[in-house]
Amino acid sequence: QVQLVESGGGLVQAGGSLRLSCAASGGTFSSYAMGWFRQGPGKEREFVAAVSGSGRNSYHADSVKGRFTISRDNAKNMVYLQMNSLKPEDTAVYYCAARTALSIATVEDYYRYWGQGTQVTVSS
Repeated sequence: QVQLVESGGGLVQAGGSLRLSCAASGGTFSSYAMGWFRQGPGKEREFVAAVSGSGRNSYHADSVKGRFTISRDNAKNMVYLQMNSLKPEDTAVYYCAARTALSIATVEDYYRYWGQGTQVTVSS
């Protein structure tokens, strides 16, 4: 069983930055690909970014490419999402998820473990 706890959300002005963190416990962290998803008000949950178990491969949704960066530290059992140039449309609850495989996936059904989410609000 893997437990995931997100932190780092908050209120920020458009153009600002935030770094989300996700702490994982249980299991062998380096054997899980990790992802970030988000759900905005009145919207379905959507893929944001993912990183492979080793950290060598990552993928970002087109909507955040060039602004957000996913990374992980396997020594600390942590995954991060650095968010720059934030826009009001980035407002959402952001979820960390773990997949019981090494390779990246963009579909939430492939992720077995989920955190409770952290709220990010971007004001205009």
